[in-house]
Amino acid sequence: MKQASAQRDTGQKILGGKGLLFFLVLLSAFVPLSTDLYLPALPTMTKYFNVPGVLTNLTIILFFLFYSVASLVWGPLSDKYGRRPILLIGLIGYTAASLLCAVSTSVYMLIVCRVLQAIGAGAAAATSTAIIKDVYTGRSLEKKIATIQTISVITPVVAPMLGALLLKLTDWRGAFYTQAIIGVVVVVITIMFTETIQQKGSGNILKTMGRLFVVLRDKRFTALLVIFSASSVTFMAYISVSAYIYQDIFGLSEQMYSYLFSFNAAMMFVGPILYIKLSTKLSRFTLVNASFIITIVAGILICTVGRLGPWAFLVSLLPATIMGSFVAPPSRYLMLSQIPGGDSGSASAIMMAFSSIAGCAGMTFASLNLGDLVFVVGALNIIISLLCGAAWIFLTSRPSMKDLRG
Repeated sequence: MKQASAQRDTGQKILGGKGLLFFLVLLSAFVPLSTDLYLPALPTMTKYFNVPGVLTNLTIILFFLFYSVASLVWGPLSDKYGRRPILLIGLIGYTAASLLCAVSTSVYMLIVCRVLQAIGAGAAAATSTAIIKDVYTGRSLEKKIATIQTISVITPVVAPMLGALLLKLTDWRGAFYTQAIIGVVVVVITIMFTETIQQKGSGNILKTMGRLFVVLRDKRFTALLVIFSASSVTFMAYISVSAYIYQDIFGLSEQMYSYLFSFNAAMMFVGPILYIKLSTKLSRFTLVNASFIITIVAGILICTVGRLGPWAFLVSLLPATIMGSFVAPPSRYLMLSQIPGGDSGSASAIMMAFSSIAGCAGMTFASLNLGDLVFVVGALNIIISLLCGAAWIFLTSRPSMKDLRG
């Protein structure tokens, strides 16, 4: 009976409710799988290609940039043609590009192939959130976002350790062969996936892409988008320089780096669970405010205590990591709630794109050789949280926006 009920609720004849949840987790995991899996190899790749570190970092930075642009295209197209065909096209492209990354003979070839990989990954990111909006509503929507966010934490925990293990068995190319295998698995699951969109968009391609501007004209959505996307600056800045901080500054091995990185990523598991429990007692407004305050305190700790060693840096960073995942359910729920279901793909694409563009800015800033990388990470947490927190309080103080306080 439970299985039948799950199928009626989600419309998934083959996957069922649990299968759909697993599928959504995999789609949400494509970005960390595409980055964290080869993070331990970044210093090695820099030496292998005999290029400056900033050039190797372009394999991450440009991935996020083109992933952002691609999401803006895939999202509206999924509203017009359906989630399933867009997923199949994107995921097949991602798998092929992963194989090309694995056989790259120069850093420039790798950068180009990473761009192609990013374009394919954009389809997974743009449609995953839209599928959640297709199937769930209200409080259930917020809870499902939190659930998927919680389970997805497994990926950034396991990926760096798997990447470090692969380096013991093979070279950096093994990470990209692994991504190709994962791509094949998700393509197979997509074939079993039943379309969730109830009513596809009409009109030509230009009209379809124009829905992006219709969504952005919603002032409430756009204001929330700017505030909550900016938080990606700090986390992605940390990701892009984490290998250099732990391996070059603190002198840890690739394996030890993967353990500490994974432990920090595992703490993201705490955020959504903590939010769901506290949201039954405290308002959404109070919880979001608390997340900004705690992140500012974490930034201060990173700038001071975090410079003393790898363990001090890890402990100082933890509060910011937890708050980053803590604020994800309410922020995504608030943004999606402003937009009607027919534009879910466009809204989802914009959310992913803005978050990734902000992340690119953070990674680029952190890669500019500005000095003490630990201090840079801490200072970014302080500055961004101060600005976003102030903008959130100002926004929700306006009479027309007070309902956002929840």
